[in-house]
This record gives sequence, C-alpha cells and structure tokens, in this order.
Amino acid sequence: MRFRHLVLLSILLFGGLLMVSGQVNSQDIALTVYNDGAALIHEQRNMNLEQGLNQITIRDVAATIDPTSFSFKSASGATVLEQSYRFDRGDAAALLAGAIGETVELSLSADERYSGELLRLDGEQAILRTGAREIRFINLYNISGIKLPEPPADLYAGPTLKLLLNSASAGEQAVEITYLAGGMNWSADYNIYLAPDDSALDLTGLVTLRNRSGRSYQDATLKLIAGDVDRIELESDYAEERVMMAMSAAADESGDVEQRNLGDFKLYAIGRPISIEDEETKQIEFVRGVDIAAAVTYIFDSSPAFQGYYRPIDYVEGRGMHEGQVRSRLEFNTGGASGLGADLPAGRARVYKADVDGALALIGENTIGHSPEGEDLSLRLGAAFDLTGERMQTDFSYVSRLVARETFEIRLRNHKTDEAVEILVPERLYRWRDWQIIESSAPFVKADAASIEFAITVPPGGEEVLTYTVEYSFPDED
Repeated sequence: MRFRHLVLLSILLFGGLLMVSGQVNSQDIALTVYNDGAALIHEQRNMNLEQGLNQITIRDVAATIDPTSFSFKSASGATVLEQSYRFDRGDAAALLAGAIGETVELSLSADERYSGELLRLDGEQAILRTGAREIRFINLYNISGIKLPEPPADLYAGPTLKLLLNSASAGEQAVEITYLAGGMNWSADYNIYLAPDDSALDLTGLVTLRNRSGRSYQDATLKLIAGDVDRIELESDYAEERVMMAMSAAADESGDVEQRNLGDFKLYAIGRPISIEDEETKQIEFVRGVDIAAAVTYIFDSSPAFQGYYRPIDYVEGRGMHEGQVRSRLEFNTGGASGLGADLPAGRARVYKADVDGALALIGENTIGHSPEGEDLSLRLGAAFDLTGERMQTDFSYVSRLVARETFEIRLRNHKTDEAVEILVPERLYRWRDWQIIESSAPFVKADAASIEFAITVPPGGEEVLTYTVEYSFPDED
C-alpha cells in the first residue's frame, strides 16, 4: 500500500488536475438510506456555466455511485447531453497506463532510480527499456515515485463524473443532482433491560448507520426507509475490491425522529442535520420505551422437524430418538397497551438483566424482523440451566394392517427451588396426515394440521411426566 500514497503525492505535485465546477452546499445534501445497502443522494449545487456547451467535472460523488441512476435538474433549463463516470485508483498502474512508449523515471528508493522507455505493463510489473541491451522488470508495489515527461491531463485519484451540458445562458446557476449509491446501509439495534421479576422491560432502539460509499457527508438531511424494496442487483467491481478500513463509532443523543408511512414502507426522518465520514459507523436513538409488559416463557421442543406429508412413515423407529433443551424466550407486544406503541424495524436485539449488585449481564441476543406496532414478539434467549427434559418413544404397534399407534413419554424437571415453571411442549405428528390422539396424560391444543402443544407446570424441585398416544391411519395403496 506504500506506493499508492507516494504515487498520489507525485500526482498532486505534477499539477494539471481539472477543477471541480460545482461546489456542494453542505446544508443542501439529502440522504435517503435503505436497509439493503443503498442510498439515494440528492444535492443542490451552484455551477458557473457559459452559454452553449460546457464540460463539467464533478469529483466529490460517492465512489459506489450507480451512474445509470444519475439525474440532473437545472433551474435555468441547462440540459445534459452526455455523462460519463470513471474511477482512477491513483496507483502506479493507473498513472503509468497513459505513458506506454514514453520515457519515464521510476524511483524505488532515494538511491535507486531507473529511467527508460516504458514498454508495457504486465500484471504487477512495469517493463522498462533502460538501455540498448537492458530491460528492467520492476514490481509496481516497490515503486515509491514516478516522473513523467508531462503531467497527466485528467488523472484524478477518486471517482469522477463528467457532464457535457448545454446552457441557454451564462452565469451562476442552481442545479440539483440525484443518484443512487451503494455502500451505505442502516440497521436497528435494540438494548432491552429486563426487570428482576421478568414482568417488564425497558427498550432503547438505535439506528446504526454505516457509510462505505467513498465520500463524507456534512450536515445532511437524513431519512431512513424500513422495508424490503425490490431492486435489480447489479455487479460492482469497486465494491468487491475496496479495502475495508478501521471503523469509528459514535453514538448520538436522541434527536427528533419522526416516523411516517411511505406507501407500504416506514420512513424515519431525523430532525437535525447529520454528519458522517467515509468508513464511519454512527448510532442515533430513534425509539424508547419504559415499563413495557413482558414475560419469560420456556419451551421444550425435541420432536422431529416436520418436513411435510409425502408418504406414510410406517417403520417402528420413526425418525429415531431425540433429546433437547428447555429454552427460554422473552415475549412482549409492540402496541401501545403494552407500554411501547412503536414500529420496530428489523435488527438485532440484546437483552440485559441486572444482578443482585446492580451490574448488568447479557442474557440473550437475537434478531427480529420488521415488526409493526401491535405485533407480538418472541426473542429466544438461550438454554435454561435449571430446567431439563427427556423425550423417548415407549411403544409402537399395529392395531391393523393400516392402523398404527405410537406412544411417547416426556419428562420435565425443575431444579429451581423457589418457583414453579410452565413449560410449553410442542409435538409434531410426522407419520401421516390422518391422525388422532387417543390417550393423553395432560390437556393439549391443536397448533396446526401436523402438531399439538402441551403446557406443563413443573413444581419447584419437582418432575412432571407427560405421556400421549397417537393413532395413525395409513392409506391402502394395494
């Protein structure tokens, strides 16, 4: 990477770079960022134009710009006749590409320089004729300086947008440019603080905004779109090649964040200007709720996964023996009645709980999907240490040629000494669609066409044994 910085310095020393024709008014940048890695960038600029044709070079655009999305609007009616986009890396290969056949001087160090005709660039090597009978192969990554016969006319280390404009009048004109760019996205991060008795929680939602677009934005109006917007996926060579640099993170205090509907999507408008540097990650609070009604539930789910009814499963072993863990879940509602009353965009949720000394500990981390106000949310926390379960097939028999019965036993143990625990036990009836429960030691509900669910309360320090028998009627395929 050393040669890239030194070559860029050499370019600047040569001079001859084109001047930017339009300067950005930092108060007139609007960013609309989507959570799929794209942003719509809208800017107002002032440009000095001559009457007739104008060659305009704009250099402070996003490096990840989609040039096909660029649009231009002039208050005085100037129109775009042509537009082109290029991204010069500013490295040795880019600088030397226009000097093939010319005499150049390549410096490897203060004491090692080679001068001669540049014959060609071959991969990572420059092939230099330094004498009538001498050819040098110089690794581009070892070059610390380049001297060209004349300064490059239009080389610029960065993204460049060139416009051919036709203006009906001369003078300073206000224009608007809009384009889509990659490398910017946002997601939601939620910090949830669970009460000691698990009956309530406090929630803070932060927008995490990431800028990998190749430019910085100062005092921009920021809007965020939550939802899955259909877009055509285009390949981006630059996005693949770009080197990820160290991130800086900054958390901003909550500004006025207004939530609005935008068709079938949610729009979050930040009520104050936002500045974000390239390669920066910034967080902004957008939702807060306190004393939200909540509950921690437990589930013992060790029955085989249901893959659909394709044919009867009529052999004794079925899908074999299955063991599982009793896992805990945090459940709450996003509606106003629960104490929150907010839409929650998709993101990551971290759940914390205070120890007896008041220190917080992370007890679970998971993701949530887009959740509108009034939606029930269930966050998986992890395996419960003091709750265990076992499941086994205790019997399988044929009542007749086409009727089979199967019995399962499920043991649930509660090692907590101070509280009873209710554990949900879903069971999937996987052998065939024609089934009925003919015997059960506990009530159950039919969850869907292929499963039932039990709710078993296990006393402190105790054990509960659940048994049930299911009867399947197989079709006669003879």
